[in-house]
Amino acid sequence: MSPPLPATPSRRLPRPAPALLGGLVAWALCGLAASAGALPASAWWGAGGVFLAVLLLDLARLWRRPLPAVRRTIPDTWPIGVERAVVLSLEAAAAQTVDVFDLHPVGWRMAGLPRRLALRPGESSALEYRLTANARGDFLFEGAHVRQHSPWRLWTRLQVAGAPQAVRVFPNFAPLAKFAMFSAEQASRLVGAHLKRRRGEGTDFHQMREYRIGDSLRQIDWKATARARKLISREYQDERNQQLVLLLDTGRRLLARDALDDGRGLAHFDHVLDAALVVAYLALRQGDAVGLLAAGGDGAWVPPRRGAGAIEGLLRGSYALQPSPVATDFLAAATELSVRQRRRSLVMLVTNLRDEDMDDVLAAVSLLKKRHLVCVASLREIALDRALAAPVEDLPGAVHAGATARYLQQRDAAHEALRNHGVMVLDVTCEQLPAALVERYLAVKRDGLL
Repeated sequence: MSPPLPATPSRRLPRPAPALLGGLVAWALCGLAASAGALPASAWWGAGGVFLAVLLLDLARLWRRPLPAVRRTIPDTWPIGVERAVVLSLEAAAAQTVDVFDLHPVGWRMAGLPRRLALRPGESSALEYRLTANARGDFLFEGAHVRQHSPWRLWTRLQVAGAPQAVRVFPNFAPLAKFAMFSAEQASRLVGAHLKRRRGEGTDFHQMREYRIGDSLRQIDWKATARARKLISREYQDERNQQLVLLLDTGRRLLARDALDDGRGLAHFDHVLDAALVVAYLALRQGDAVGLLAAGGDGAWVPPRRGAGAIEGLLRGSYALQPSPVATDFLAAATELSVRQRRRSLVMLVTNLRDEDMDDVLAAVSLLKKRHLVCVASLREIALDRALAAPVEDLPGAVHAGATARYLQQRDAAHEALRNHGVMVLDVTCEQLPAALVERYLAVKRDGLL
């Protein structure tokens, strides 16, 4: 449970309840009857005095009624786009009925509030509701609204109870927890990557085994062959001491959203960050070091590290990253990366390429290619594919389809220009991105390109 911040109690003045307004209407009708001679005026004044006394007595009893103590239980870690349960526990010194609404962060999808609870003295009552975070970063639960009712239901008082609590929303790490139960090869297949394993062609020694047809003569260990009196080959595996740097665009292109089948409707950058963590986790499982640089914005930098604790460093270094509505300076990002990362690495730049970005992107990749192996993953909006697949029934539809086809043609030309400069290019949607990144990383390892 996240630690609460210092409590900031808020007391508001009571307000009339519907029963009070109904009583006022009844008293006004009595006044009309008295003015028409149906009732004596003294009866109307007497009824008003009694009603006023009842109002003041009920108000005094509400004012003396203590506010219930509220305690909130929230998860230690909160992934974006995943529904989680929040529990509010209320304990009152006096019996009362209250309406409760938690002051959760604005914009989060909520189900199960407001709720009405009948509290008993000295007993704790709990309610649970469901909440889904729609953005990463630091957020605050600003207490809970508790509406108290007076004993005779003539007044209500809305107050803020409980202490504020801070919470951090991280990228969706459920796939990483799932991958932990599988080997690196099995986890790669889970994201849709096609792993082709080579035997005996890596650079790190793996094991001795019997000779197999197809092994090269240089794999044969002649000393072991002499001892065993049969052909023994050395088997090698891909080098494990390599480095991967994820260069993520945080500019305006990544603010786009797709209406995906999973219903999350997250920004492209959230999908990019999820995919980056997937390939980072698998690379760490392969024994490589992984780092991350945000291109644009605050320029967050997580140096490459290896080991089990490296994924936590990536999560903490990237959970608050947000795309901003500005153009990304790719050359500045490449320059920063070249200064920070001196060792040769596989650099995976994830962005959404447009033809107007090409001059800057070409300059950036030319700088990076002097030391690093560069792969550019260019996101494609699902709306583009849907626009081309939609039937054309009128002139506006034909214009829209033609403009989409023209845009995709320019996009393909930009990708081809990068390929002509020796850069690996992936043209994928958000759904395809995790598998594409993992498959390309494994291909680089398999082919010994680093």
